[in-house]
Amino acid sequence: MAESLDFEFKHESCKRAVLLFHGMTGSPFEMKKLGKALFEADFDVFCYCLPGHGTSPISIKTVRWEDWYIDSTSHYRALSKAYDEVYLGGLCMGAVLALAIASEYSDVKGILSLSTTLFLDGWTIPWYNFLMPMGLHTILRYYYSFPEREPYGLKNEVLRKKIAALQKKNTVALDNYPMSCIYELLKMSRAAQKNMYKVKSPVLLMHAKEDDLTSPKSAEFVYKNISSNIREYIELENSYHLVVMDNERDFVFAKCIEFLNKISQYAPREVALC
Repeated sequence: MAESLDFEFKHESCKRAVLLFHGMTGSPFEMKKLGKALFEADFDVFCYCLPGHGTSPISIKTVRWEDWYIDSTSHYRALSKAYDEVYLGGLCMGAVLALAIASEYSDVKGILSLSTTLFLDGWTIPWYNFLMPMGLHTILRYYYSFPEREPYGLKNEVLRKKIAALQKKNTVALDNYPMSCIYELLKMSRAAQKNMYKVKSPVLLMHAKEDDLTSPKSAEFVYKNISSNIREYIELENSYHLVVMDNERDFVFAKCIEFLNKISQYAPREVALC
């Protein structure tokens, strides 16, 4: 995997920023098109590799979910000092991180929660689910990985082939799910679920009806348990897990921008304001 796939898109002077979090075993690469769309809509955008990601496949097996949380929170706190409005957006595990941060920091201005992964119950998961109890709570979790396979989170077959090739080279994402990583994700999920009622920031949830990794149950749980006065849930009909790259990505980008502009005091009017 590349040493660093971090990105920052900044205007000369901007009062609002979006901090994006990528998914489990992924990298900022998968968030880059969304990041560019948000930047073109007059947001500054930041996305960094989570601990254990973007370096070597071995390093991801040594991190805990608290490492992801502490690192992500430090980026949020730094941005909150530099901008009037800071929004969080995440895909998969990144969406859980965004919600977890918002449960602690009430000044989060809004959240884009995409393919939220509280439960690993998508339609490609059952084939190895029976192995989970035998490995997750033993030392085996540090030695075993579940290989990622078709459809790689993508309904679009052309993109699927491209991403599969990149994953095999470990250039933008791992081609497997280390059991230790799954263990930490599920621990973070339980913590996030426990504190979900503390989330009061506006939340946009977008989830594919046919998500191959996590069913809409995750998004539905968030929608029902947050305390936000402003919440929206959009179910996608022509995508799998990687909604920021799949067939409906342009629709996803447009809805994310529309949602943030509705709650931003710096939203464009006749001319772009930032």
